Parts: sequence; C-alpha cells; structure tokens
Amino acid sequence: MPVWLWVLDSLGVLLGLAVLAVLALAGRRRVLARGGSTFDLSVNRRPESTRDEGDPRGWTLGIGRYNDSYLEWFRTFSFSPRPVLRFERGHVEVERRRRPVGSETYALHAGNTIVECMLDGGVPIQLALSPQALTGLLAWLESSPPGREVNNVI
Repeated sequence: MPVWLWVLDSLGVLLGLAVLAVLALAGRRRVLARGGSTFDLSVNRRPESTRDEGDPRGWTLGIGRYNDSYLEWFRTFSFSPRPVLRFERGHVEVERRRRPVGSETYALHAGNTIVECMLDGGVPIQLALSPQALTGLLAWLESSPPGREVNNVI
C-alpha cells in the first residue's frame, strides 16, 4: 500500500476521533443539564494573579449546576461526569463583584461579571458568570436553611 494511502487513512481516523470527542462533550453537557439547572460558570482558584492587572491566568471555563445544598462545578472540556468543585450553601461569602479588565475579557464569556468570594477557611476564589446567573447565585445563597449565617455583601 502506498504511503499516501496510509496518511489518508490516518487523517480519516483522526477526523473520526475528533468528531466523536465533540459529540461526547455535547452529550455530557446534556446529561449534566438533566440533573438540575445548569449555567456557564468560570472559576479562578488563583485570584491573587488577577486582582488588579486583569491577567487571564487561572481562569477555567466550566458549567455550574445547583444540586440540593451544593453548587457543583464541572470543567467544560472534560469527559468526567463528576464535579471538580462543590460549594456548599452557607459556606460561601461573596465579597465584591467587578467587570473583567484587560485580557480577562478574552478569557471569559462575553458579558460575564466576576464575583470575588471567600470560602470557609479563608480560601479566596473568583467566579465569572452572566448577570442573570449571578442573580440566581445570590438568591440561592440567601435561601440558606434556618440557623445558617449568611454573609453575602455586595
């Protein structure tokens, strides 16, 4: 068999694998959406690098899903059905919100608002979400069960 046929077959196999990967990601998104309300939610676990400069390092695109008393976060480009992060209601303190600056505007979805939060134990984290999803997040945090102290300052 000539070399060009091997190359052509290899390209066909790679193209087929790429199509399967895209279909698997789309199917995963549908399965996640069946489990509850989902929305685009980007997370930055290294907020110290972006506080003032607008540096896009640390931002990861993802999907948020409300599940009982947790907000679960899944990476957008992953095949795993398990959440990477889980935020428990009542254990997230919203400190302030801001607009993306500098090259952050290219690393996040258009129109997103950045919310700087503090988790239990003093762990800072930044969330980027649409204004509508932010309203939903704040309502979800404020509807904490009785006996929980809610510290959402915006």
